[in-house]
Formats: sequence, structure tokens, C-alpha cells
Amino acid sequence: MDYAPKSMAAGAASNVDINTDMDEVLKRIQVSKNVSGVMVINNEGIPLKSTLDSSTTVQYGGMVSDLAETARSIVRDLDPTNQLTFLRVKSVKHEVLVAPEDAFMVIVLQNTQDEES
Repeated sequence: MDYAPKSMAAGAASNVDINTDMDEVLKRIQVSKNVSGVMVINNEGIPLKSTLDSSTTVQYGGMVSDLAETARSIVRDLDPTNQLTFLRVKSVKHEVLVAPEDAFMVIVLQNTQDEES
């Protein structure tokens, strides 16, 4: 299976530069145990890079972007001097890890159980 991140951005519409260093980081994350996919989306939820298929990327990207923005607002409402640095959502089968930055966010999807089980 090809784990190389695929560019999802349309031409120059993106303000985020996904360079080769970030490609290498995404590849290293992807080969980690139980990781099923990695994506980078901009703050509007538009996919920039992904190791997942297009429909899964769009689905998770939009929903997780909304969730992260809500979490960011909650953190700010509770303490205006604080900011969201990482978000982790775990269910019985999956875990979603979100690292929001100023112009983009990295989303990692992983299985919570070993694949051999």
C-alpha cells in the first residue's frame, strides 16, 4: 500500500506550503503502529494532504475541523489567556488526534485495537 501523502489542494488556492519536510513527517506518522491515515487540512476544513481516500478525507476533515474550532472556543472562553494545542477523541474502535496550528491542522486517525486482534 502506498502511504505517500497525496496533495489535495487545488493549485495556488492554498496559503499553506506543504514542503518535503512535512511530507517526510507525514510518512513517519503514517507507518506508526495502528495509524490508519494522516491528513493536513486548512482552517476551513479543506484538505491539503492526505493518505486516505478523498471521501474519507473530506468527511473527517470537515467534521474534525468543526470540532476543533468548538474546542478552541471553549478553551478560550474558560481562560482567554489559554489556547488549544492538541485534541484527542477516542472511541471503542478509533482515535482521532488533532494538532491545530495557525493556518492548518494535522489529523491522525488510528485504530485503538491491534489489527492482529
